[in-house]
Amino acid sequence: MNNLNPKPHTLFVLVGPTAVGKTAVGIHLAQYLNCPILSADSRQFYREMKIGTAVPTEAELSLVKHYFIANKSVTEDYNISQYESDVMALLPELFSKNPNLVMIGGSGLYVNAVCNGIDDMPDSDPVIRNQLNELLKEKGIEALQQQLHSLDPDYYSEVDIKNPVRLQRALEVCIQTGKPYSYFRKKTKKERDFNIVKIGIEREKPEMNLRIETRVDQMMLEGQLDEVRSLSNYRNLNALNTVGYKELFSFLDEEISLEDAVLKIKNNTRQYAKRQLTWFRKDSDILWYHPDQLINRIESEGMIGEYKLNR
Repeated sequence: MNNLNPKPHTLFVLVGPTAVGKTAVGIHLAQYLNCPILSADSRQFYREMKIGTAVPTEAELSLVKHYFIANKSVTEDYNISQYESDVMALLPELFSKNPNLVMIGGSGLYVNAVCNGIDDMPDSDPVIRNQLNELLKEKGIEALQQQLHSLDPDYYSEVDIKNPVRLQRALEVCIQTGKPYSYFRKKTKKERDFNIVKIGIEREKPEMNLRIETRVDQMMLEGQLDEVRSLSNYRNLNALNTVGYKELFSFLDEEISLEDAVLKIKNNTRQYAKRQLTWFRKDSDILWYHPDQLINRIESEGMIGEYKLNR
């Protein structure tokens, strides 16, 4: 694409499940291309959530300039539409200095927003959001699932029904407008003025499971429990309703033991990684590699798929 397309700039989009090794591979690619990295991980935006979201280390951040890492507080409202606007506003400046850029992320909706654009959605209504938060707290996620199934069965059939953030946002739109959320998701692809090369990295299941186990154990050693404890006052915010935090909140509430909380984190992380792969597998434009295979191809041939890496 970047050899045949007259567009002068190329965004290399590196995707894959959590713990697969995107950070290391992305840094390697960015160093090869001598360009910065943009994060598309929707939890690494928050500066208070460094350990549990596996934010790149200070050493890794010093190797390559990163954007959209720890740039927000959990107390700030931030959504996909704002992220798309922020990235699209920044890209012209970055492309003026670099013909190539690297984006790394496991948050499929955020990656898709930059690559294809998103449909215009109504702004969030804080009253409705609070009502849905109370419904979630009192009756659980099943209540949100049932309501969405009633109001928008089409979106219900494709959304991750275990993700309360996605359910709440869809319900906000349904209730606020009186129309199904799917009505606003026309999936009209926006034309971008830069080339897009999508790269997926994957590992065999046993290797992934071992990496997830090791990562969770390392996070706990680095102080994940203290990080979660420091965020107790913000636990009802959407940013904190994520793997690695909600399980430890249950421990702090004395609902489960610490050992059980850690086991739940590992299990929920494996399930999350599986859902991420399912999402990305739907995109036929993604070129899939094992991380070692990709690095070798870059170093030995200067190629990704049929694309020559022009530095």
